[in-house]
Amino acid sequence: MNKKIGRIFKGDKVIWMVFFFLCMISIVEVFSASSGLTYKSQNYIGPIAYHTFTIAFGALITILTLNIPCRYFKLMTPFLILITGLMLIIVALGGGESTNDASRWIRIGPITIQPSEIAKGTIVLVVAQILSAMQNEKGADRNAFKWIMWITIPACVLIGLENLSTAALLFAVVFLMMFIGLVPMRQLGRLAAIIIVLGVFAVSMIMIVGHDKSQEEQEVAKVEQVDQPKKKKSKIEKLLHRADTWKARILNFGKDDVSPQEYDLDKDAQVAHANIAIVSSGVIGKGPGKSTERDFLSQAFSDFIFAIVIEELGIMGAAAVVFLYIILLYRCARIASRCENNFPAFLAMGLGLLLVIQATFNMMVAVGLAPVTGQPLPLISKGGTSTIINCAYIGAILSVSRSAKMKKEENINSKMRL
Repeated sequence: MNKKIGRIFKGDKVIWMVFFFLCMISIVEVFSASSGLTYKSQNYIGPIAYHTFTIAFGALITILTLNIPCRYFKLMTPFLILITGLMLIIVALGGGESTNDASRWIRIGPITIQPSEIAKGTIVLVVAQILSAMQNEKGADRNAFKWIMWITIPACVLIGLENLSTAALLFAVVFLMMFIGLVPMRQLGRLAAIIIVLGVFAVSMIMIVGHDKSQEEQEVAKVEQVDQPKKKKSKIEKLLHRADTWKARILNFGKDDVSPQEYDLDKDAQVAHANIAIVSSGVIGKGPGKSTERDFLSQAFSDFIFAIVIEELGIMGAAAVVFLYIILLYRCARIASRCENNFPAFLAMGLGLLLVIQATFNMMVAVGLAPVTGQPLPLISKGGTSTIINCAYIGAILSVSRSAKMKKEENINSKMRL
């Protein structure tokens, strides 16, 4: 029986345990945080049943992916680049489905796909190949930086048109991969300086172009949208609306603290109710399923699920979740250090950084250390494409660990024969 289970759950056992605990936390907390969805649909089993099915399907994808040898990931790269590029261009041209004034999804029959989620893994895969192919005794060749930028910048621009935080997350992961891959520090320094300048310019343009609407104006706009028939917005109108959203998030994050009596719960509802959830948690929390702020916090099952985790599981539960992501990154580093070839090592580290940095962004937003970004908590937040793709990332990391273990065993056997 144990041998049969071992044949299914191959690869690093610690990664499997982290994956299992994150999925269990996800099922419990999404069930608790989905009260708004169950109330609207009057179906108390439907949302959590769908999420549980997504987790189960994601686990199947993990098992299938870990059985793919690392060398075959290279063969998949051209196909992934072509498909991802086409989908990103379709979304950028306004051909995607719109939700919350952001066209980030493509519908294929009954399935909706978020191209940016696939693009993140594709770029990490490409960067890992470039860094591994252009390594020498001193580190990465200078031309590696140019090739990486030729691939990464167009992808980040296309993603950033609808999802700026995802583009920033992806670029941060690529930057760290180049640092790990020993790209010359002079090139990385110049890139960092350019990013700072462009960041200041982008924030300045957002503050100039974006409209600072009051709560009263927002309410009037909502009423007008309900009364008037919906018309399709142009790409420029969508970008201007996104600028309004980004400006509001920057202003909300940068404003001074106010007393509880003066705080406007209607204007800053997400941040306010997230803070209330955290403050009322205590050391051990209120207990699973006993959150009160889930009924008032929009996107409690996605963007702000970490606030619900803190409220129900307390500081100890939140620390446990943080610890799971730290273990995940540590094991990815250990797996990378055991790889004999550069490609699987860079791939494992890139995917580990992708998951952990996104988790860090989400948790920082929930506790008020970063402006609202809309990034879900990997493997915990409710999701479709994102959950399944994240499970595929875990499968790829397990595949690398499995290959590294097999290589090590082969080397030991060869030495014993000698």
